[in-house]
Amino acid sequence: MSDHIQGEDYELWDIVTDGPLSILKENAEGLDVPKIRADCNADDLKKWEKNAKSKKWLVCGLGPDKYNTIQDGETIQEMYTRFRTLTNELNSLGRIIPQEERVEKILTRVLPITWESKITAI
Repeated sequence: MSDHIQGEDYELWDIVTDGPLSILKENAEGLDVPKIRADCNADDLKKWEKNAKSKKWLVCGLGPDKYNTIQDGETIQEMYTRFRTLTNELNSLGRIIPQEERVEKILTRVLPITWESKITAI
């Protein structure tokens, strides 16, 4: 999947692996604080757009496998918390994922193959 994202936009892959692009300004006390939309220039808006696209790749299940599957040693609750955080971020960007779609993603993409009998039962 990394090849696909890199083919779309290599900088998106950097955001997926390294974290979002920084959009900060220096306040009166000399501290870096996040910019509000009114303070943004065209380059800042492009950074916001790329950050949003990278979140979309991750939450829609198009991101790298480490974001779509339960990690080694991770509990179901930890996985669900991570998944819920990503879906909440997507909601804030205007992409609402219906409950049925979230359940389907967890059952078919996130849980490991060892859960297959439980998934079938559900």
